[in-house]
Amino acid sequence: MRLPEFVCFLLIGMTLFGSPALAQTSPDQIKFTRQASKRLIFDAEQTIPLAGIWPEKIIGLSVMHPSTHHHRDSSKVSIKANQLTVQSQVKTETDIWFGGFNPVATYALQLDSSIGKGALGFSFSGSNTKEKLTIKLQFNEQKIKDARLHYTDKEGITTEQSIAVNLSENTVLKGTLYLQMLGSGLVLYLKDEELPQVIGQSDFNTLIDLRKKEYLHSFQSHLYVGLDSGEVKIDRVLMGLTAGVGLADIRAITYEDGSPLLDQGRLWYTMSIRGRALPHHVQGVFSMNPSVFDIKLEGVILFDRKDGLLRNEVASHIFFDRNDKVWKGTTTGFSAYANIDKEEKQLLAVKSERDPRFGFSVMEASPFGVVGDVEDPHILYDSEVGKWRILTCVNEGGYKAIVMESDHWNKGYVKIAGPVAHNSTGTSIQKIGDRLYCFSGSSEREIFIYSYPDLKEVGTLKMDLPPWDKLSGTRVWPNVVQLPEGYPFRYVALMMDRINYPGMAGPNWTYGALYLYHGY
Repeated sequence: MRLPEFVCFLLIGMTLFGSPALAQTSPDQIKFTRQASKRLIFDAEQTIPLAGIWPEKIIGLSVMHPSTHHHRDSSKVSIKANQLTVQSQVKTETDIWFGGFNPVATYALQLDSSIGKGALGFSFSGSNTKEKLTIKLQFNEQKIKDARLHYTDKEGITTEQSIAVNLSENTVLKGTLYLQMLGSGLVLYLKDEELPQVIGQSDFNTLIDLRKKEYLHSFQSHLYVGLDSGEVKIDRVLMGLTAGVGLADIRAITYEDGSPLLDQGRLWYTMSIRGRALPHHVQGVFSMNPSVFDIKLEGVILFDRKDGLLRNEVASHIFFDRNDKVWKGTTTGFSAYANIDKEEKQLLAVKSERDPRFGFSVMEASPFGVVGDVEDPHILYDSEVGKWRILTCVNEGGYKAIVMESDHWNKGYVKIAGPVAHNSTGTSIQKIGDRLYCFSGSSEREIFIYSYPDLKEVGTLKMDLPPWDKLSGTRVWPNVVQLPEGYPFRYVALMMDRINYPGMAGPNWTYGALYLYHGY
C-alpha cells in the first residue's frame, strides 16, 4: 500500500530531526508540581563543626579548656556526671576557652541548670590586649533579668548596653542558647521546647567591626560565667557554621556557559543564610540530589576586597570557568549597609582558585563599575556572540530586570535590554530545550519568563502550590534548572518563601522555608 505523500514527509522528518516530542519546549508550558517543603532552623545535622566543649570526652580539663579568672576569688570548674559545672559562693568571673573565632559562626550553649544569681554567655578576646566582647544573659533564680553586650576597647574603655528584646519577667533560663554572629551584628535566641525565641539583638559595628581580618586571626572564644553565688551545669558548648533560621536567594552554581554544575550526582546552590537586616546575611553553599529532597549545607563564603575586612555579601552567582580553571562569579555588596555613610551598594566580581564550595572559604572581590541599587546578578558567557552577559535587577521606580554585556567578565558592562515592565527579583538565565530564557520573581504573584537576551515577555511559570499565600510576599527566586536525560523529570526548581522569622525587633529580612518542585 502506498503511503500518502504527507505521511512520507512526516516519517522522513522524524528520522532526520527526531520525534516532534523533542521539539523546543516553551518554559511557560512546563507544569511544576510541589514535592516538599522544609524550614531549616539551626538544624543540628546541618551544622559544620568548628569547635566546642564535649564534657563526656574531656581528659585533662585544665589543658583542653583552660579557665581564666578575673576576680580575686576563683570559681570551681569541674566535670561531674558528664556535665561542665561552674560553682562559686562569692563573686567570680570566669572565661573557659573552647575555640578560635569566626565572625559568622553560631555559638550554642546547652544548659542543664542555673542556680543562684549571675550571668552566662560567650566572650571573645585575644591575648596581650584589653579588647574584649562579651554577650551574656543575667539571671536570678533561673529567671532571665537582661541580655547585655559588654565591650572593652584596646584602650581599656568599657561600654555596656542592654540588647534584650521580648524578655518578660517570667522568661526562664533553660534549654539551648544560640548566639548567631553576623559580622556587624548578632541575634540571640533561647530554645526550650518550642521554636528558638529571639531574646536579644544588636548592631555593634560602631563599637567593634568583627569583619576585620585581625579578629579572625587573633580572637578566641570562651564560655563566660559570672557568678555572685550559685552554680551552672552545662551539657555542651558548640561553635559551628549553621543554616540559621531562614534561607533565601537560591541560585544554582553553574559553568561559565550557564549550564548547571552537576557534580557528585548533586546540584550545587548558593543561598543566603539569613541573619536579620540587610548587612547581616551570610553566603552559604548547599547541595542537593535533584531526584530527592536532601539539602545539605556544604560551606560558607566571605569576600575579601583587600581592605582588611572579610565581607558577608550575598545573592551571589558562582560559576566554574573551565577555560582557565578558576571559580568566578558576581555578588551583591549588601555589606555596605553596615557602613552606608562611607560605602555604596554595588555588584562585585569574585574569584577563587580554590574550590569555595566546602567548609569556610574566602573569595577575592572587586568592584567593576556597576554601582547603586542593583542586585541579584546572574552571569554567563554567550559563545554565539562572544560576550559576557549579566541579567540583574536595578531599582528604577522599583526593581526591574535588565541585561548587560561586556567583552570581559569583570569590567566594561553596558545595558543592552530592559528594564522590563514588571517588578523583578531573583533574576536568572537558564536553558530550556536548546534556548536560553530569563526568569524573574515579582511582587505580582507571578514568576515571569522573558526571552534572552532582549527581555520580551514569554509568559509566566505554571505551578501548583506556589511558595506564597494570600498574606505573604511573592518576590521569590524561581531558580529553574533543566536536568539531563535519566531523571524521572526534566526540570527542577528550588524556591523559598518570604515569611520572616517571628520575634525580631525592627526591619528584618529573615525568610524563608525551602520548596522543591519537579517540572513535567
